[in-house]
Amino acid sequence: MEYRTLGSSGLQVSALSFGTGTFGGNHPFFAKWGSTDTAEARRLVDLCLEAGVNLFDTADVYSFGQSEDILGQVIAGRRDSVLLSSKATFRMSDDPNDVGHSRHHLMRSCESSLKRLGTDYLDLFILHGFDAKTAVDETLRTLENLVQSGKVRFVGCSNYSGWHLMKSLAASDYRGFPRFTVQQVHYSLLRRELEWELMPLALDQNVGTMVWGPLSQGRLSGKYRRNQPIPKGSRVDQGAGEGPDIPDEFLYGVVDVLAEISAETGKTVSQVSLNWLLQRPSVSTVIVGARNEEQLVDNLGAVGWNLTEEQMARLDRVSETDTIYPYWHQRGFTERNPTPVPFYK
Repeated sequence: MEYRTLGSSGLQVSALSFGTGTFGGNHPFFAKWGSTDTAEARRLVDLCLEAGVNLFDTADVYSFGQSEDILGQVIAGRRDSVLLSSKATFRMSDDPNDVGHSRHHLMRSCESSLKRLGTDYLDLFILHGFDAKTAVDETLRTLENLVQSGKVRFVGCSNYSGWHLMKSLAASDYRGFPRFTVQQVHYSLLRRELEWELMPLALDQNVGTMVWGPLSQGRLSGKYRRNQPIPKGSRVDQGAGEGPDIPDEFLYGVVDVLAEISAETGKTVSQVSLNWLLQRPSVSTVIVGARNEEQLVDNLGAVGWNLTEEQMARLDRVSETDTIYPYWHQRGFTERNPTPVPFYK
């Protein structure tokens, strides 16, 4: 396993981390992700640890606490061997204050996560989305209190816009609050918007990047092929895909090149997709999830080797999409405004 420094934290995290969104499944939405029980979860975590994975990611909202419950049971007795990341923001009940980044909600959410996970601290506490109704200073002051109390080691954010993240970093610098060490973001060969603003920001501000959705809900796993039906029971088949629809021709164009490179390297389509991500600027760790042991073993094979520059360039070209303003304009001024990744016209 390869290890990388997570932003400014000094933490060494495995290049692949494990996401436990499939644990539980006691809610109609999350059941589409998976319904891994405790016994199977233990086997998956064992495999991760054997492979050198040291970072495990969850969230309070995943199956409304069940994911944290199961992960807590599985790591009992070996807490010191793992890094734990959990998230809070989204509504957990009908209580009008059980949502967002108020001091009330974040303090209660953190305490609840600690109980479910069976630990007295989180290595990473990540805000799951942006809360425009709570003052940024109030949110950051609450996170500072959690860090000072020893309940949280480092803080981060997820699904922020560039200005959300930069405003928070600036407030932290001005007030002396803990800075966001990491951003957890959606990024894949099919969705490369990260490169427009959040990636340059992360490089400039030394914020680590944790990638979620690296296989685009299974579309980049090799199971989706041209002129073949969508796999039955898949997340896309169940309507659990995230974000706007992906045009078929674009999807299959990318998959065709992945298949070519898979044949050249002897690696699976999933492994090629993940390896491309692992070579992108600012990426600290790629979160992989798995419904079963077979999927996990396959994903773990994405490390220990690298695509060639020529193979990376082919994937860059086939997955390139039109940018929106002002990013297309900035890409025309590379003399003083270089972009972190190549741009193929």
